[in-house]
Amino acid sequence: MTTFTPTASEEVQSAVQWALAEDAPLEIVGHGSKRAIGHPVQAAHTLDLSGLTGVTLYEPEELVLSAKAGTPLAEIEAMLAARGQQFAFEPMDYGPLLGQPAGRGTIGGVLAANLSGPRRLKAGAARDHILGISAVSGRGEAFKSGGRVVKNVTGYDLSKGMAGSWGTLAVLTDVTFKVLPAAETETTLAIRGLYDEDAAAAMALAMGCSAEVSSAAHLPENLSSTVADGALAGESATLLRIEGFGPSVAYRIEHLKQLLRNAGRLDEIAENMSRAIWRDIRDCMPFADGTERPVWRISMAPADTHRMVLALRMEMAADAFYDWQGGLVWLRLETDPEADLVRQLVRKFGGGHATLVRANQAWRAALPVFQPQPGPLAALSARLKNEFDPKGILNPGRMAPVERSASVLTSGLTLSASESEGIS
Repeated sequence: MTTFTPTASEEVQSAVQWALAEDAPLEIVGHGSKRAIGHPVQAAHTLDLSGLTGVTLYEPEELVLSAKAGTPLAEIEAMLAARGQQFAFEPMDYGPLLGQPAGRGTIGGVLAANLSGPRRLKAGAARDHILGISAVSGRGEAFKSGGRVVKNVTGYDLSKGMAGSWGTLAVLTDVTFKVLPAAETETTLAIRGLYDEDAAAAMALAMGCSAEVSSAAHLPENLSSTVADGALAGESATLLRIEGFGPSVAYRIEHLKQLLRNAGRLDEIAENMSRAIWRDIRDCMPFADGTERPVWRISMAPADTHRMVLALRMEMAADAFYDWQGGLVWLRLETDPEADLVRQLVRKFGGGHATLVRANQAWRAALPVFQPQPGPLAALSARLKNEFDPKGILNPGRMAPVERSASVLTSGLTLSASESEGIS
């Protein structure tokens, strides 16, 4: 088994070319904060990008930042905060949920996993803020896409195509993101004591008004104590975040209070505590319990998620909380991931995407971890995979399985014809 630790893009290309020549698949990792998501990778060799670090361009006035793919996200965010700027899409840190320390994610992993946070309602995800990339395909070819300005794309936007590919199409070496000014302040309005159905209605009302709510989430009573060191303990909390200039935030909070005056008891949460609450919601801290109990990340129409969760609770014990106005539900089960039942209920209540983001290795190896694609989309994904990585040497097995004919892929790792590789 070999571990490659490149410090330059040329070394990344050399490692991929070696793997291609030897028909030896590679597992692509940064600091491993998301390594436990997806199927266990079927590769004996590792391409470790943690040494490929450094910010190569930061122009605060132009709202643009470029960095090597292995650069820790925490370092970049600290640098941006010092200049009053941020990644507006609020990328999640999966580390605590998966039993890893916080702050180990890399900027390349942000794009590869297409990360986002509670502000996705307003700002989108990583793919909506990427400007350009440099990468090495599974063919061993270096390529670039996009650039350092917002309007620079003609033809296919390969930068966005890498979003959510989990390292199965190409190895990112450099990325360029758009950054934005951070809000001067923020305040959260908490409605206490609502059940899931009433919370869904309150969030819909708030998001439809002129208060410009940037985030909306609901924590049931049994989970309200799990964020911000128990600051919300005691009752369920339906949370509405307002961001911007101080006078504007104060005015919009008052507008929300009037709109929701009959919804329940209203608590106004000031800036520092508000930031702590939304950081913990972003990182799924209610379920960062140090166990391997299955956790699902399910995106559906906001009006349908609480009905799906109620139907699931009729079948088994389950904990759940809601983000994105209810359009994202985090779901924790006890032992069995119950993949068939979960996805059956998602289809029954309007459809959506269900990803098993935490489970023990045996379950991850046996189940379709990512949402299975319908036939035409699966065929398109397979063609895309074949164009970028025809021999399947990048993160094989990470995503949806396909047939693989080769019997011996690496020295020390033998796969049968029925075993599989990942596609994007």
